[in-house]
Amino acid sequence: MATVTTTADSGAVASSATRWSQLIFCILCMVLIANLQYGWTFFVNPIQKAHHDWSLASIQFAFSIFIALETWLTPVEGWIVDTLGPRVGAKLVVGVGGILVALGWIINSRANSLEMLYLGAVVGGAGGGAVYATCVGQAVKWFPDRRGLAVGLTAAGYGAGTALTVIPITQVIASSGYQTAFFWFGLVQGGLVFVLAWLLRAPDPGEVASVGVPKVAQTSRSYTPIQVLSTPVFWLLYIMFIMVSASGLMATAQLAPIAKDFNVANAVLMFGLATLPLAGIVDNLCNGGARPLFGWISDNIGREYTMAIAFGLGGVAYWLLGSLGYAPWAFVIFAGLIFLTWGEIFSLFPSTCTDTFGTKFATVNLSLLYTAKGASAFLVPLANIIKDSTGSWHMVFVVTAIMNFVVVALALFVLKPLRGRLLTKP
Repeated sequence: MATVTTTADSGAVASSATRWSQLIFCILCMVLIANLQYGWTFFVNPIQKAHHDWSLASIQFAFSIFIALETWLTPVEGWIVDTLGPRVGAKLVVGVGGILVALGWIINSRANSLEMLYLGAVVGGAGGGAVYATCVGQAVKWFPDRRGLAVGLTAAGYGAGTALTVIPITQVIASSGYQTAFFWFGLVQGGLVFVLAWLLRAPDPGEVASVGVPKVAQTSRSYTPIQVLSTPVFWLLYIMFIMVSASGLMATAQLAPIAKDFNVANAVLMFGLATLPLAGIVDNLCNGGARPLFGWISDNIGREYTMAIAFGLGGVAYWLLGSLGYAPWAFVIFAGLIFLTWGEIFSLFPSTCTDTFGTKFATVNLSLLYTAKGASAFLVPLANIIKDSTGSWHMVFVVTAIMNFVVVALALFVLKPLRGRLLTKP
C-alpha cells in the first residue's frame, strides 16, 4: 500500500490509512443496511400471522416498493452527493439515509394497515438507496488503482451483512414479536449509520492521483450525467447489466420451487442439513465472496476479460443445474456456482462505469447504471411463464445460459472496442 505524495491540485496527502479507513466506514454502513433487503424474509410470516386479513402478496408488495425506491432514487441521491462536494456530500446524504433507515423500520413496527407498511417501505427504500449509492461511489473514488476490489468489498458488506444478525433478529421476533424487532433493529442500525456518516468524505481533487498506476485503462475526463446518457457505451453496459441480473434473479428467486420440483429439497446431506438450507448457506457465501474476488481479478486482467470469465462460467452453471441438478449434491454445487458468477455484477459494472466516465460525477453515473437492477426485476416473472408453458424448468435454464453467453460476446466484441475508442478521446 503506497503512501500518496502531495498533489498539485489540492496539496492534500491521502495516506493508505486514510483510504482504507474510509473504505471500512463504507463497508460498515453497507452491513448495517443489509437487513433492509435480506432480513425482510424473517418478518413476512409473523406479519401475516398477526394480520390475518393481509394476503401474502399484499405484504410482499411492500418489499417490491422497497426495491423500486432503493434502486430508482439512487441517481437523485448520487447527484446530491457529487454536487455538494467531497467534504459535505457523503456526510449529508448518508446521515439523512441513516435517519430514513431507522424511520422506515420504526414505521413498520407501528404499521396497523397495509398503507402504513407501504409507507415504511418507501421511507426505508429511500434511505437504503442513499447509503448504498454513496458508499459505492466512495469506493470507486478512493481506489482508482484497486477499484474492482474496493467496490467488491463494499458490495460484499451489503450482500453478506445480514449473516451477523440472522440469529438475533429471529430470537427477538420469537420472544418479543416482530414489532419489537423492527423497532429496535431499525433504531440501532439507522443510528449507527448516522454516526458513521460524519466520518465519511470523498477525496479532494488530486488527492489520490499518485496512488499508483492502475493496470486497467481509465479515462482522464469526467463525464457529466447528461454526457454519459448520450454514449452508446452506457446503454450497452445497461443492457448487459439487465441481462445478467435478470438471468440471475430468474433462477435464484425460484431456487426453493426448483428444488421441490427436482425432488431434492429435503434430502439430508451433512450435519443434519437438507439440500435446500445447505444450498442457501453456500449460495450466500458465494454471493458475498464473488464481489471482491472478481473485482480483484478485473483490476489485474481487465473488466471485459473478467466479465467473459465470470459470465461464461455462469452460463455453464445454469446449464449444469438444469441438466444435473436432480442429484442433491449437484444442486448445491451448481446453485452455488450460479451465485458465484452472478453476484460480481455489483463490483464489475460500477468499476467499469467509473473507469469509463471518470470520478467527479461517479456517484450519480454509477447510480444511473444501478437502476438496471430495478429494470431487470420486471423480467423475473418470465421464468414462471416459461416453466408453465413448457412444463419444466429446463427451458428456463437454457434461456438464462444463453443470456450469459450473449453478454460474454458483447463484452469481448462490442464493449471492449467501444470503450477503447471512448477512452482514447482527448
